[in-house]
Amino acid sequence: MSAEEDFEQVGAELADLGVRISTMMGSPALKDREGKVFASLQRDGAMVFRLVRDTPEHAVALRLAGASLFDPSGRGREMKDWVVVPHSSAGTWTDLAEAALSRPR
Repeated sequence: MSAEEDFEQVGAELADLGVRISTMMGSPALKDREGKVFASLQRDGAMVFRLVRDTPEHAVALRLAGASLFDPSGRGREMKDWVVVPHSSAGTWTDLAEAALSRPR
């Protein structure tokens, strides 16, 4: 499947939890019941998750091949709570999205 199809599948799998697919700054995003973004699909096909630093899920995500902290500006200003996970690890996306959804904001 394509990254877009995998992203849409994650959204569909979490719909019963009140998750909806929307956009954030032009990118497809997953929002919780309150309308807050907790995951987003990037142009390169990777997905970024708000996992909160120093949590087990954050550490697991960063250990995935090709994963990194999210730097939306590309200028070395990483958002330490957000982890970018490449499409090659799409099999983990639903679990990571569930973890991101359950984290306090």
